[in-house]
Amino acid sequence: MQAAYLRQSNMERGVRSLYARWLLHHMRNWDVRSASGVDVFVANSNYIARRIRKVYRRQAQVVYPPVEVRPWKNLPSVRQDYVVVSRMVPYKRIDLVVEAFSRMPDRVLHVVGDGPEREKIAHLATHAPNIILHGRLSDADVENYMCHAKAFVFAAEEDFGITMVEAQACGTPLIVFNRGGARDIVRQDNDIAGPTGIFFSEQSAEAIVAAVEQFEATVPPIDAQLCHTNAQRFSEEAFRQNMFHVVENAMALQNEQ
Repeated sequence: MQAAYLRQSNMERGVRSLYARWLLHHMRNWDVRSASGVDVFVANSNYIARRIRKVYRRQAQVVYPPVEVRPWKNLPSVRQDYVVVSRMVPYKRIDLVVEAFSRMPDRVLHVVGDGPEREKIAHLATHAPNIILHGRLSDADVENYMCHAKAFVFAAEEDFGITMVEAQACGTPLIVFNRGGARDIVRQDNDIAGPTGIFFSEQSAEAIVAAVEQFEATVPPIDAQLCHTNAQRFSEEAFRQNMFHVVENAMALQNEQ
């Protein structure tokens, strides 16, 4: 993803760009040489497993990362507004979410997080009173916003996406970009239990607006308990069990050799 990162960092041209490309070239060569000594590749999503197969020509076993998923006896019944929780860096595309909600003045968006793009995001939200920037909050406050939101909106292409799982653990549906780890997290319409979120297919404000409208028109509404149950697939206990099996199988294979 060199081209994407250079573009998002405004380093497509100039001396800094030449140096970055030279450095990345040598890092890639070192990386490929080092990868030849790996016994087992473990990927945190099917998205990354496919990239490992493409780059290293090796199969990877998928073990989802551990997420603290605590049980809820009573999920919040009153849900209003929308929320996005993220570091404010270019690839997270918070600008697209803010732009989308600036076109939907009747829908409130809470933006939680901080980072180098904070000033840019604040500027985009200047004339949109329905968009509230909170900056960096405590874990308890983040959970409160997640658990009382209609939906968690996310426009980035993530390797996995732990905040998406945390939102699902709160019983909160997802409205997310249909790439990366999100495809492993969201249950779709064809799932026998039912969907836990809505996908949009391109990173644009228009696509996000359409997805929000689709979400609000979904009948019956996405079930909060189903979202919470879905998050259990990514619990710390599930991670321990899956990782144990990977290591156990690798050791058995080595002993056979």
